[in-house]
Amino acid sequence: MKQNILKKQQEILREKFLKKGVKMISPETIFFSKDTQIGKNVTIDPYVVIGKKVKIKNNVKIYSFSHLENTKIESDVTVGPYARLRPGTKLLSGTKIGNFVEVKKSIIGKGSKVNHLSYIGDSKLGSHVNIGAGTITCNYDGSNKYRTNIKNNVFVGSNSSLVAPLTLESNSVVGAGSVITKRVKSKSLVLTRANQQEIKNYKKKKK
Repeated sequence: MKQNILKKQQEILREKFLKKGVKMISPETIFFSKDTQIGKNVTIDPYVVIGKKVKIKNNVKIYSFSHLENTKIESDVTVGPYARLRPGTKLLSGTKIGNFVEVKKSIIGKGSKVNHLSYIGDSKLGSHVNIGAGTITCNYDGSNKYRTNIKNNVFVGSNSSLVAPLTLESNSVVGAGSVITKRVKSKSLVLTRANQQEIKNYKKKKK
């Protein structure tokens, strides 16, 4: 009985958003909450779950297998596929959250991109920030959570670990594979990568 009620509620919500002009591919696979708010020219791909307290503005594209809850999305944003937006997330206009990206309790600034395989938690990103693939904010030390502040026009190379509390000042660059634990000054390049070593004519030890 309860399952039938929930199914009917979803059918009503889908019909409501279709009438408002929301473009849905395979609507029967998309799930909404009663309080979901969606603007104009929004497209939602199959297998998207929109939880409670989600507000989506205009010209937004949500790709398949994304999960959103307690999130505000401004205009001209793309999300997913396989993105998870957890409570307290706010995406400002023109941002891009790509595949296998998780964002929690963070603001992503205008035109900023977190494209692949990253975790952004308890953070504030300024405008036009680029977060490289595999980058994580290390926001929890086992007892407390700390914030990461990434200012405008920062470029973070792939597979970097940003250990909070931390500030990356505007126009700074983090080299790929770095572990950053201290404030980075504006217009600086920071690297913590070990020097590459090559051993010529190397032979594996025989068992």
